[in-house]
Amino acid sequence: MSGERLSALDASFLAVESDDAPMHVGWVSTFDAPEDGPRPEFPELFDHLAARLALAPRYRQKLAPVPFGLHEPEWVDDPDFDPAEHLLHAPGDDLDALVDEIFSTPLPRDRPLWQFWLADGLPEGQIAMICKAHHCMVDGVAIADLSKLIFDAEPDAGDRPAGDAVEPAPPPTAGERLVRAVADRAADGAALALAPARLAGRLPALPGIANRGARTLAHTLLPPAPASTFNRPGTPRRHHVRVTRSIDDLRTIRRRFGVTPNDVVLAVCAGALRSFAGPQRLKVMVPADVRGAGDSDEGNRISFVFLELPCDEPDPVERLRAVHRATSSRDGDADDLDVAFRALALTPAPVQRVLAQAFAHPRMSNLTISTVAGPAVPRYMRGCRLRTVHSAVPLSARHALSIGVVMVAKKACFGIYADAATLPGADALRDDLDAAFDELLSAAAAP
Repeated sequence: MSGERLSALDASFLAVESDDAPMHVGWVSTFDAPEDGPRPEFPELFDHLAARLALAPRYRQKLAPVPFGLHEPEWVDDPDFDPAEHLLHAPGDDLDALVDEIFSTPLPRDRPLWQFWLADGLPEGQIAMICKAHHCMVDGVAIADLSKLIFDAEPDAGDRPAGDAVEPAPPPTAGERLVRAVADRAADGAALALAPARLAGRLPALPGIANRGARTLAHTLLPPAPASTFNRPGTPRRHHVRVTRSIDDLRTIRRRFGVTPNDVVLAVCAGALRSFAGPQRLKVMVPADVRGAGDSDEGNRISFVFLELPCDEPDPVERLRAVHRATSSRDGDADDLDVAFRALALTPAPVQRVLAQAFAHPRMSNLTISTVAGPAVPRYMRGCRLRTVHSAVPLSARHALSIGVVMVAKKACFGIYADAATLPGADALRDDLDAAFDELLSAAAAP
């Protein structure tokens, strides 16, 4: 499987990474102790995860750059791969401190770009798995799919067949990578040259394509994100705040007002941000999954929708309705941007890097709010039932806050991810988010 090249979108997450903005995706999974039998300790959990992840080739690969930066790096098998460098023991019983320390440390680039930390000494017999993987490697949907490999449907599920041992492919030499890059760039140039002819064959559809493109561009660029306390120079220090609500309560709000689950999430976040930072409209970037039936679970197949978040609206129901109108009017934006990302792959690497930096600029958005569906039915790891999954959506430069929501095991898990230096009071968002959720729940219960 060696030799697969980073897509333009995946490479953009490398391009925008800096010392103050590590671009790893994080998630914190917690588990209850087994109902029957002892709690598994680190050696048993290590063996379980090492065996399961051996079935996912990407987790044994690292990035190999192309000489002179002529093209994007390739994924190649790591001949020195050692699961002990990636499956690590998290000592102690202070989960908050462990999470913040792990998420504040960037991933080394000379090995596969992921780490799972296992905390097996938490109070009340709980276990936590604190994970991070570079955003060039996975998105939220790919992480959710990974759970199918790691977790079981039954608490007493036995070990799965290990499968045949995989010998790492010899890594390509720098010369071989350069030759492939030259050939790929020539193919990109040919595809770019043929683009006008291909479009000419679709002349009747061109007005519609142009209108959609202009509309999407307007939604993406205008209005620019306002100046905000969330968009100041920051540090790599991260703080993760976790809030868990019943998914049944979220469904009550959704049904009462005829909106989508994502509308409820955005409206709750708008109410919380209004309390936390004051009444001001904010511009939010919302990732959207655009995977097709034939797409791989590895890598990123996401696009984005840009919305104005009505944090200036004092009435919680009107905030929800305003969010619903905004999301309904953006139907198709994510697909149109996905087409643009694919076209971006045909441009020279310096152009891609400039556009990636522009896309991550704070005038494009004040923050990111992401919603991902996790397992809806009980899942287990070595007999321990999965309780919660809280994500950490990465922060690009001059972005101090993101909110990730994972729907899992009848819970809506809100992960508030903040720059610890720029937003030292981010813990207050926990109460603000609970209050905004309760406001909408009370409104849904009213006659």
